[in-house]
Amino acid sequence: MTDEPTPTPPAVDRVTYAVDGGVATITIDAADAGNSLTSSMRDGMTELVEWASADHGVRAIVLTGAGERHFCTGANLGGPQKPAPPRPEGAPDRLLGDGARMIRRGWQRLIASILDSEKPVVARVNGTAAGGGAHLVLACDLVVMADTAKLVEVFVRRGILPDAGGAWMLPRIVGPQVTKELMFLADDVSAERCRELNIANRVAPAAELDAAVDELTGRLVQAPTKALGLTKWLVNRAFESSRHTAFEEEAAAQEWLMHSEDFQEGLAAFRERRSPEFRGW
Repeated sequence: MTDEPTPTPPAVDRVTYAVDGGVATITIDAADAGNSLTSSMRDGMTELVEWASADHGVRAIVLTGAGERHFCTGANLGGPQKPAPPRPEGAPDRLLGDGARMIRRGWQRLIASILDSEKPVVARVNGTAAGGGAHLVLACDLVVMADTAKLVEVFVRRGILPDAGGAWMLPRIVGPQVTKELMFLADDVSAERCRELNIANRVAPAAELDAAVDELTGRLVQAPTKALGLTKWLVNRAFESSRHTAFEEEAAAQEWLMHSEDFQEGLAAFRERRSPEFRGW
């Protein structure tokens, strides 16, 4: 009998994946292209987020970009794209439904993987987050920005409307009027302004960004991971649930959590008047 090979995360061109101390860091490694994403990079990132979400050795996920200038500037339309399925003879280059399918299966899928991740996702915003990159930030559970970073709803500058779930996420954070201001005018939004608008949880000097992220993730990896995941689920559901549905889901989630080892550890630590040691399951 031969040993089964150890599963490994998918390899993605120009996107790196590393796990250290229970924190999975996914880095867009395309600084020369503003850390923009080709279709293959985008889909590969989706797979990496889903991998980290399912890995019981991962307690928190960090998304960031290489270098100091850019976090992610959205889609790289000039880079290599995924080949389209063959078309019948005589069919036009683009058919009705092709554009919508591209949006659903592309950036929306990446954003959904972050929103649906069972682990808390932290955005380490080292530089400009524009277009789809801005919406990667909005999808994360916690946001730490360098004081030199900025967020730009750049879409109207290109004559297009916001995609990647931005028109759904941003109003839930800043309200409809501020959302329209940011999306209509497409101005650069500083890190400090992002903090004022509750987009950023923390702003740190660029030289101290890693320390700020490490402090935050260090606390997350010590927390009961299943409790965090279910809390995230309830909070993300809050804006589309009735009070009755929200209360039912809260009760169900609490019952599910009672079957976790960390729940029992929390109770035992309380009874024994000691600090709990959560393991993540």
